[in-house]
Amino acid sequence: MAVDVQEATGRSDRSPEGRYRVLVVDDDPLHRQIEAQALEREGFEVLLAESAEEALAHLEHEAVDAIVTDYRLPGMSGLEFIQRIGPPPAGPPTVLVTGMGDQRVAAEAIKAGAQEYVVKDVPTMGYLEVLPTLIHEAVRRARLLAENERLRAQVSSDGGTDSLLVGRSRAIREVLTLIDHVAAVDSTVLITGESGTGKELVARTIHLRSHRRDGPFVVANCAALPEGLLESELFGHEPGAFTGASTRRIGRFERAHGGTIFLDEIGDIPSKAQVDLLRVLQTREFERVGGTETIRVDVRVVAATHRDLDKLVAEGKFREDLYYRLNVIPIRIPPLRERPEDIVPLAYHFLNQFRERIGKPVQGFTPRAVEVLTSYHWPGNVRELENLIERLVVLCRGELIDIHDLPAYLWKPDEGERLGQIDNLETLERLTIARVIRQCTNLKEAARRLGISRTTLYAKMRKYGLRR
Repeated sequence: MAVDVQEATGRSDRSPEGRYRVLVVDDDPLHRQIEAQALEREGFEVLLAESAEEALAHLEHEAVDAIVTDYRLPGMSGLEFIQRIGPPPAGPPTVLVTGMGDQRVAAEAIKAGAQEYVVKDVPTMGYLEVLPTLIHEAVRRARLLAENERLRAQVSSDGGTDSLLVGRSRAIREVLTLIDHVAAVDSTVLITGESGTGKELVARTIHLRSHRRDGPFVVANCAALPEGLLESELFGHEPGAFTGASTRRIGRFERAHGGTIFLDEIGDIPSKAQVDLLRVLQTREFERVGGTETIRVDVRVVAATHRDLDKLVAEGKFREDLYYRLNVIPIRIPPLRERPEDIVPLAYHFLNQFRERIGKPVQGFTPRAVEVLTSYHWPGNVRELENLIERLVVLCRGELIDIHDLPAYLWKPDEGERLGQIDNLETLERLTIARVIRQCTNLKEAARRLGISRTTLYAKMRKYGLRR
């Protein structure tokens, strides 16, 4: 998922052979040649410059992946050179080579934008052994910063209420396409999906993209309303309709006139209310509880549930005719584990949101943290991810969230088991499969140890978002 630095700066990313291209800047011809030979032995393509001015001339015509510059240069110093080209993603990542007494300068260079520095230990030249590693690390960090900038720009440009629906997966793109189609009509919509997938968000997005956008959006959580009060909440009541009904109450259907009513957890609605709701869907008419006046409303109905309504209908717990009235246009929101490519864009959306709200300078995630986030099962879906990112922003002490900032149960399944994180069989199965995959050299061996076929193992890995 990471992008190259030069992709972020508008340059090509590498030399034609696919090797990193490094610009070495040193006014000492011997040291310059020694560094070049050491890097070429490690597979780098090397360009040479004896001054900062010559290096800047190279950069006008040559794309490089990294720069290695000495501090002591004729004319413009290495520190001034680093400041001139700017830190990634504006310029290529830099490694500053300093003398034994230049530690203070090295610290200033890091503040100025250098990614790494190394002490030139003449005459042993031992620093040449670590220089290739420092270059790779500098390029990796620069790519990460470029990717952070790209993702932050992406989620910022989405904006609006439906920004939580950002993603690159085919599944979420299909949902967004379907939302655009159904928003243009007034047909009843039934949204299904696990808890935490964003069903209410989809309902609000449909409303905001429809011609009813200026009307009210009224939410009724059918599971949260007691059976005796549900009809009163939905349709209202007249004074004296029941004990405690001292005044007239306007119901949620009436309040939603001209707009949209969202019936959340419709699978938990009791039998009596199912009959009344069926009539409203058919005629858009009802009477308040205890009243005789027929009230007609112009309202669009969007319902949602995490339950299997087909199963409830087969068991006689949900009216079949009501189900067909609700299920005119079905929209299924896939769980996060089925679209792992959406995890990082969502994580950055929440990161931007909470860093501004909390006032923390957290810039993004390290590659190790991203790998853990995309490999986790996310039983709580988007809501769980949102809560975790808020926690990470509050507790993170650096600019990048690393693997050790994450809860142990995300990246240490065995420790998560000891901490009591297992609360269902699916979680136990996922942790067991993940542990065995890590312990085995190939998937054939992992399948044998688990006592299942490789086909079954592949299916379960897809289900839980696991990778080798």
